[in-house]
Amino acid sequence: MQKILIVEDDRELNMALCYAIEKSKYTAVRASSVREAREIYRKEEVRLIILDINLPDGDGFGFCRWVKEQKNTPVLFLTARDMEEDVLEGYDLGAEDYVIKPFSMKILLRKIDVILKRVKNDDDSIFDDGNLKIDLNRAKVFILGEECSVTPTELRLLREFVLNKERLLTYSILLDRLWENGGQLMDKHALAVNVNRLRGKIEDEQHKYISNVYGMGYQWIGQ
Repeated sequence: MQKILIVEDDRELNMALCYAIEKSKYTAVRASSVREAREIYRKEEVRLIILDINLPDGDGFGFCRWVKEQKNTPVLFLTARDMEEDVLEGYDLGAEDYVIKPFSMKILLRKIDVILKRVKNDDDSIFDDGNLKIDLNRAKVFILGEECSVTPTELRLLREFVLNKERLLTYSILLDRLWENGGQLMDKHALAVNVNRLRGKIEDEQHKYISNVYGMGYQWIGQ
């Protein structure tokens, strides 16, 4: 069950949020200060943070900045601070949403559902078999923990392969999708050159990831 951290120093509101969130089939954990929130975040696998700005030992902006330095956990600000500059700062820090009090609990719960659904979809876009790790969200590739340099075209190829595991991607499908996603216009020969260069970077004798289906296209065979 996905865990949501609620950082709110108003005890009654914090309890009401926990109750509504747990009725929605999530797990809620409570914090009333920045210090407490940091301790929980270090110990728990948190999928979303609902965060007030005005806290007794600091502000939510600073905590959000700290969280984003650890990993990209989604943050939803829930606050009475309704100044335009506050809203913009929240989004600049990478918040998913900024909800101003007073608020509708039904709408807040729907926002939570949308964010967590997106997070789950993002998880599906990461491949990791212990040897090769492809993190499409961060646009990074690692071999045995060491970052592997790939070109934008190679990254677009990896995206298509990882999101279409075990499906045959014909030459025409790959060429069309690469072009649609901002790649340079290329032909079948250029595609083959890029695929072979990519295979040279991520494959070895023990690890094969891309299969060439002769005369048809390519298929991701990584498990």
